Amino acid sequence: MAFDGIVVANLVHELKEQLLGGRIAKIAQPEADELLLTIKTPAGQRRLYLSASASLPLVYLTETNKTSPMTAPNFCMLLRKHIANGRIVEICQPKLERIIRFTIEHLDELGDLCRKDLVVEIMGKHSNIIFCTEEGAIIDSIKHVSAQMSSVREVLPGRPYFIPDTMEKEDPLSADFEVFSRALTAKPVPLAKAIYTSFTGVSPVTAEAVCSIAQVDSGLPASAFSEDVLRHVYNQFDIYFSGVREQKFSPAIYYEGKEPKEFSSLPLPQKGWERVEFDSISQVLETYYALKNTITRIRQKSTDLRHILQTALERNRKKYDLQMRQLKDTENRDKFKVYGELINTYGYNLEEGAKKLDALNYYNNEMVSIPLDSTKTAQENSQRYFEKYNKLKRTYEALSRLIQETREEITYLESIRTSLDIAMSEDDLGEIKEELISSGLMRRKYSKKKVKIKNTPLHFVSSDGYHMYVGKNNFQNDQLTFDFAVGNDWWFHAKQAPGSHVIVKTNGDELPDRTFEEAGRLAAYYSSMRGVEKVEIDYVEKKHVKKPKGGKPGFVVYYTNYSLVIDSDISGIQEIR
Repeated sequence: MAFDGIVVANLVHELKEQLLGGRIAKIAQPEADELLLTIKTPAGQRRLYLSASASLPLVYLTETNKTSPMTAPNFCMLLRKHIANGRIVEICQPKLERIIRFTIEHLDELGDLCRKDLVVEIMGKHSNIIFCTEEGAIIDSIKHVSAQMSSVREVLPGRPYFIPDTMEKEDPLSADFEVFSRALTAKPVPLAKAIYTSFTGVSPVTAEAVCSIAQVDSGLPASAFSEDVLRHVYNQFDIYFSGVREQKFSPAIYYEGKEPKEFSSLPLPQKGWERVEFDSISQVLETYYALKNTITRIRQKSTDLRHILQTALERNRKKYDLQMRQLKDTENRDKFKVYGELINTYGYNLEEGAKKLDALNYYNNEMVSIPLDSTKTAQENSQRYFEKYNKLKRTYEALSRLIQETREEITYLESIRTSLDIAMSEDDLGEIKEELISSGLMRRKYSKKKVKIKNTPLHFVSSDGYHMYVGKNNFQNDQLTFDFAVGNDWWFHAKQAPGSHVIVKTNGDELPDRTFEEAGRLAAYYSSMRGVEKVEIDYVEKKHVKKPKGGKPGFVVYYTNYSLVIDSDISGIQEIR
């Protein structure tokens, strides 16, 4: 994600406005690699969350409190000793590094005024929170890094603090065209990669954004462009970073449907995503990672269900392949019927012990040679071919039914898998689990406490004010289509693809074209065709949709319908929560 120097610059700007002059009232360490500082400012109390997690390093202002351990860790106790009740006098970012330095003024043991620095480094697995003297000596850090762990820098008490410059990158805020051109042409790599590997604090997302704004191919090396084109790219690069120099930030999250795809402090090319702006970068970070964590957690919790589904799918697909091979073996059944008929017609003058019969096939007027069992009479040979025909015919009929059942089972299992992809809450997973139990794919675990699942379909409103409902699983699809919808409501579904039933309530009106399009987009998005540019959607009035006798949950039939082809972009469609 684009947690780069630009986002940090936005954070520093925001923290300066909110925290400068504030006093540190509380210091807590909820986890081994994170701090929560409560700061009293003239505008009120603020909480600052600092995380040096290797997987998710973060800094933002929050209103959420976290439970701390009964016994404070050593690093937390050290900070309380030195900077409790200290005043934040400076917050800065060296160049455009992913580093925030808090300078805190406090009284030492002798009552003298002195300063300490709390440095937060947001650098992936190398992230750290380091406590230093004003002169730059490390007092302690939330993570100790010895010489055995890093050959670049030790982070231990007593060692000098410095920012390792291993990449020798340029400062994007002060680089002129000569620096820009020299840095890019020196690297025989794609232009976007040359940008983010040459300049401090620039992420791949930002580099791609600059190339997109300049309308150049980011996959070509800088040497492939003329000086005029490179100057044009530099101008766009300089204009883009003027937002950082002038501190004109516009924090936002980019959504694809309901899923957050990216965040930024400066505008990014849309890519078809919906841009939602926020008042502060802290709100962006807290919202974005909360949603990402929810999606990740739900996907982790659905692992067992996915494993059960995948096993069942693989078993049914193997069964289907075997049945199709067996069906192929019955293709010659009609030939044996013809052989039997021809032997009955022409076999009256066969010589005893004949091994074949050459006869005219009166179905196609071609000569055919029929193998015979020389130990049997013509009548017995004819009977043998009729028996073989009848056996293959019975096999064909039985296999045709079995193949249809297996195909329906595969389609059904794929629909449950699509429901898992749509699931956004534990209640969603609970309903899918109930469906797996009712279909015999899972056993119910005995529990004294009966869990009640309160879950409702997704609810949207079209641009023209019509209410649209989307089933999140097969149970909800059936309930929407056959219990909730009435005859003149419209029903939408992705053609020949697992997905949700979409119901549009008409209230007896004739729907506008725009509502049809938006309902079609919902049907495309909440299906296995999500992300495809052109999805064919079937739509029909609900009264024409029928539930076949014995049909599986979510399975319907209809014999007359309309179709439309549309994309699966649902940005801009209002959801009612």
